[in-house]
Amino acid sequence: MKILLIGEYSRLHNSLKEGLIELGHDVLLVGNSDGFKNLSVDINVGPKFFSSKFIKPLSKFIYKISGIDLIATENAFNFNKKIPRLKEFDIVQLFNESFAKTTPKREIWLLKKILKFNQNVFLLSCGIDYVSIKYANDKKLKYSILTPLHEEKALKHHYKFILKKLRPSNVKLHDFLLENVRGIIASDLDYHIPHLGYNNYLGMVPNPVNIKRIEYIPINIGSNIVIFHGINTSSYIRKGNIFFDKALAIIQEKYAEKITIIKTENVPYKEYIKAYDSCHILLDQVYAYDQGYNALEAMAKGKVVFTGAEKEWLNYYNLEEDTVAINALPDANRIAKKLEWLILNPKKIIEISKNARTFIEREHNYITIAQKYLDIWKNH
Repeated sequence: MKILLIGEYSRLHNSLKEGLIELGHDVLLVGNSDGFKNLSVDINVGPKFFSSKFIKPLSKFIYKISGIDLIATENAFNFNKKIPRLKEFDIVQLFNESFAKTTPKREIWLLKKILKFNQNVFLLSCGIDYVSIKYANDKKLKYSILTPLHEEKALKHHYKFILKKLRPSNVKLHDFLLENVRGIIASDLDYHIPHLGYNNYLGMVPNPVNIKRIEYIPINIGSNIVIFHGINTSSYIRKGNIFFDKALAIIQEKYAEKITIIKTENVPYKEYIKAYDSCHILLDQVYAYDQGYNALEAMAKGKVVFTGAEKEWLNYYNLEEDTVAINALPDANRIAKKLEWLILNPKKIIEISKNARTFIEREHNYITIAQKYLDIWKNH
C-alpha cells in the first residue's frame, strides 16, 4: 500500500514508517522537525524564515503585540506548497489535530485539500488535542498536565498554548475532523481513556519502537548510580520536572558519594538519546498514566525510567508495580524514596532494566505495531 504519515513530534511516525516498510509498504512522512528536536522527515514543511535565528525574536514580538502568528502562517504556506505531492494515497494518518502546526482555520483549509485527493484519512490522538485537554480540564483524572494550573492559577501564562485547544476555533477543527476522518486511534492510555465512548474511536495501538535501531545496554553498576534528567524547558511545568529536581536535591544531600547526576536542557533528539547512554536511572515525566516516546526508547535501552506507570497501565499490560518502570507521582519525597530504594538495592536496577527491554520487545515491537495499524486501517 501507499501510505502517507503527516506530522512528527516524537519519532512515533518514524518508527511506524520503518515497521510499515519492513512489511513491504511504500511510506512518505511529511512534517516539520519540531524545533530543537530536529526529527527526521521525508518532506519538511516546517518554518525556515520566521523561525530563523535573527527573525524569530521579531516574529515573537509581532505575535505578542498583535496576535499574528507569522510562524503558523509560514507553516500553512509551506504545507500548501507540498499538497500536489500528497495525492492518491491508500491511507493517510494525521499525527495530531494540529497536524500542520498552523491556525485551526488553516488546518481545516489544508485538510479539505487532503480529503479531496485521499479517501482513507485517520487521526492519531497523540499529544495535546481537544478531547484530552477537555477531559483533563474537567478534572476527570486524578492528575494531568493541567494539575499545576488547577492548583496555581498564576501559572496560566504557561498554559496559553494548551488552553487554546478549548477555544471555539479549535472545537470547530475537532468537530470537522470527527466528521471527516475514518476514525481515531490513540497511542497510549493518556489519550485512550478520554476517547472511550466516542463513536468513531477505533481503540489504542501502543507506540511502535524500532528495537533493531535501539541497542540494549546491559546495566553495569560501578562505584556510582548515574541518574539522568533531560529537560525540555517549554514543558517543565506540565511534565512535573520540578518534583524530579526537588527529589534529586534530597538524594544528592543524602547520597552524594553514591550517585552522579546528569542534566540536559533542550538538546536535539540525536544528542538527547546519546546523553543518557551512561545512566542507570532516567527521570522522564510525572503527570502521565502511560509512557511517552522518550520513556519507551529509554526502556528499550534498559534504563530504569521514572514515568507514567499508573494502575490503569499495570492492569492493561498485566504487570506488577515497579517491575518494568517506576510510577512517578507528583510528590518529591515519594520520588526520592523510590530513588533511595534503587540506590540501596542495585540488583533491582539490573532486574528492572532487563524487564524493561523485554516489555518493549513484547508490547512495542515496531513491526508488530505496524501490523496492528494496518489491520485497523483495512477494517475501517
